[in-house]
Amino acid sequence: MSDSTEVVDGVHYTTLTGIDADLYNEDQLPTTREQRTWDWVAIAALWVGMVVCIPTYLLASYLIGAGMSWDQAVMTILLANIIVLVPMVLIGHAGTKYGIPFPVLLRSSFGPAGAKIPAVARGIVACGWFGIQTWVGGSAIYVIINKLTGGAIDGDVIGFLGINGGQFVCFLAFWALHLYFIKNGTESIRWLETYAAPFLLAMGLALLAWAYVNAGGFGEMLSTPSQFDVGQPKEGQFWSTFWPSLTGMVGFWATLALNIPDFTRHAKTQKDQFKGQAIGLPIPMALFAFIASAVTSATVVIFGAPIWDPIALTEQMGGFSVVIALFALIVATLTTNLAANVVAPAHGFANLAPSKINLRQGGYITAAIGLVMFPWILINHIIGWLLAYSALLGPIAGIMLADYYLLRKQELVVGDLFRHNGIYSASNGVNWAGMLALIIGILPNLPGFLNGVGITESVSPFFGMIYTYAWFVGLFVAGAAYLVLAKVMNK
Repeated sequence: MSDSTEVVDGVHYTTLTGIDADLYNEDQLPTTREQRTWDWVAIAALWVGMVVCIPTYLLASYLIGAGMSWDQAVMTILLANIIVLVPMVLIGHAGTKYGIPFPVLLRSSFGPAGAKIPAVARGIVACGWFGIQTWVGGSAIYVIINKLTGGAIDGDVIGFLGINGGQFVCFLAFWALHLYFIKNGTESIRWLETYAAPFLLAMGLALLAWAYVNAGGFGEMLSTPSQFDVGQPKEGQFWSTFWPSLTGMVGFWATLALNIPDFTRHAKTQKDQFKGQAIGLPIPMALFAFIASAVTSATVVIFGAPIWDPIALTEQMGGFSVVIALFALIVATLTTNLAANVVAPAHGFANLAPSKINLRQGGYITAAIGLVMFPWILINHIIGWLLAYSALLGPIAGIMLADYYLLRKQELVVGDLFRHNGIYSASNGVNWAGMLALIIGILPNLPGFLNGVGITESVSPFFGMIYTYAWFVGLFVAGAAYLVLAKVMNK
């Protein structure tokens, strides 16, 4: 028997036969018609649920802290998300057309065995973010309990942990909450995102209204000028801040640009995945950045000092509103973490041994790694980390785009993605064109990365400039290298 495919409105519904048992589990097979439950509203809600979170709220603070005015910070974030939307939609196209997740799509350019390396690399990054978000949610729980009990779980710092026992227990409690949704799978995450999105938007607007009323209007709220007088001698200083900031902001969602097929494979049509992402990503990101900037400007008027941390802000607000606000933060953090930082690594770890590890077990592995990464330390280095891993993820995106659009012309033989002797098997399951292109894409950014993490003391201005554009450099260099190597090595 041979594979059978039904094509409806450009969407392929494929039934596979004779595929290799060690290259799949039920979670990786092409989605069926019954599993295509996500319309554009669900996909937009997914993005709103991911966008509204504390790290997003803090992005504007990092930019303003670097010298930008609120409008410069918001426009930088908007531009970065318009840029990252392009590969997001392009890579998402493959997920919707063929119903396959990210690790399976990787097999086209890296081979069935080679695909395990970039899939796990993406997964490790997500584990770091999972830990950070879990720490943030646990911190909100910690504040709520202390507010309601008069500081009952406050205490001394535990030496080797660097936090106190109450903070650690709240972190563990929020961590455990994720296990429920991991157990119940992707559909439970869709349900949570759909119902949480309007609530989170309402809470964000309510916070903005509170700031407007208590600060006496937007005039006072948005009065802080930029430290860069664009058009004057300081203009060069603005651009030297803008470019690495833009790259870092692109890197914020560069992770999802890779594994977006994990979600778009459930989309009903290409129109749904495109419209949902276009509406759900750039505008809510810019809106939330504006809310963060406006509310923080208001805290200068209301409390006499800027308060960027929304958890610290809710502590200052007083009354039962503290509990409501922190509950909203917990929901926001949970929705972001599940969608952005559980699904991708779960698929990636499952892809290491698909016949032995399913999506649920991959999720449990993700949770375990996130637990031991000491995320309360990692969160203090967030911008440098964004820039560093964008140097890794940009090349992977470039290779995937070059393979799917320029080499394969959007045509994949889905069954061969699950066969050792298929057209994608290359050399014992490794497509060395993809592997070498990945290395070539990373190399130009390596000196800047080593300098950034303190392994080397200095880097030449040339390599420092390249590292400023790490994601872009990696994407184009690796994509071009892959096209050349694929034609030379895979004849």
